[in-house]
This record gives sequence, C-alpha cells and structure tokens, in this order.
Amino acid sequence: MAHRLLRDAEADGWERSDFPIICESCLGDNPYVRMTKAQYDKECKICQRPFTVFRWRPGRDARYKKTEICQTCCKLKNVCQVCLLDLEYGLPVQVRDTALSISSHDAIPKSDVNREYFAEEHDRKTRAGLDYESSYGKVRANDTILKLQRTTPYYKRNRAHVCSFYIRGECTRGAECPYRHEMPVTGELSQQNIKDRYY
Repeated sequence: MAHRLLRDAEADGWERSDFPIICESCLGDNPYVRMTKAQYDKECKICQRPFTVFRWRPGRDARYKKTEICQTCCKLKNVCQVCLLDLEYGLPVQVRDTALSISSHDAIPKSDVNREYFAEEHDRKTRAGLDYESSYGKVRANDTILKLQRTTPYYKRNRAHVCSFYIRGECTRGAECPYRHEMPVTGELSQQNIKDRYY
C-alpha cells in the first residue's frame, strides 16, 4: 500500500516510531551504536504498510542490520523487528508457539484488505490504551521452553555474509574482503524467507 500518498499518518495507518523493538543479539555488543532513521522508508514484509526503518552496524566486524517488519506486526507476535525471533526466549515463532501450546487464532490474515484492517484495528486499540489481544504475554513458561530458551545473546549472527567469490575460488581481495572467507553451511533451514519465519 506504499503507492498511496500520505494524507494523514493516523488515518492511513502508516507507522512512525522513535526506536526499534529489537533483541539484544541484533543490537550488538557495542554500547555505542549509531543508528539512522528513515520514516516511511519501506513496506513491512508482513503487512506491507510503510514504516520507519532503522539501520545500524552492531559491531566493528558486523554487517549492517535494518528493521524488516513494522512494530505492529512485531508486537502481535512478540518478535524482534530484525531477526523475527521471540523477544523473551530467543526462539523461532513456531518453536515458541508449540512449546507454549499457543494456537495461532490471532494470526494476521493473509489477504490484503483483511490484513490491513486487522493491523489498523490493533493500532487503534493501542492508541486508545487497550492491550493487544494476543496470548503471548499471558501464557506461563513451562519446563520445555525454559530448556530451549537462549539465555545469552548470540552475536555471531551479526557477522558478515559469506563471500560468494571465495566459494567459487575467484576472490581477489584477500584479507581486504569485507565478507567472510569460509564455506557456507547448507541445510534445510538455510533457505528461509521472512514470511515463513513469521508465520
């Protein structure tokens, strides 16, 4: 819906925010992070409404990170705006929902009009001071999820991508190459997209 002209930010449901909702791993281990902010820069990968995009570099040897989904979608599932992992346990959404026995009855609809209406209704309730109707904060943790949860940040996730020229044996940059020179790990989870991680 980014093709519409912005008449009124509240009426159109476009998101404006001052700080992202991100996990500690995505923020990085550097206590001094310089972040850029671009209002209405991209569409959310889930609901496709324009939102404020934040971009930063979590560490010296890290790649730049940016927010991928809007804060409405983030709050609905209690996930990080960048990696889409649960904010409380550091687990993928499906693993968390299965371990906590949460049904996905309040999932975001997949059709365009219903998805936009659903997001606008939740934004309206938030502005009115009502809490989200999601069940993520209401379920008590059990032994299974406490065993699975990530207790410390995982900063290796912020490393640079693997150099595609190195894989082919053609990288001429050597030590000056900003990408990692190691062979990639391939498997079932190596080819994920954002919507699969969210739903």
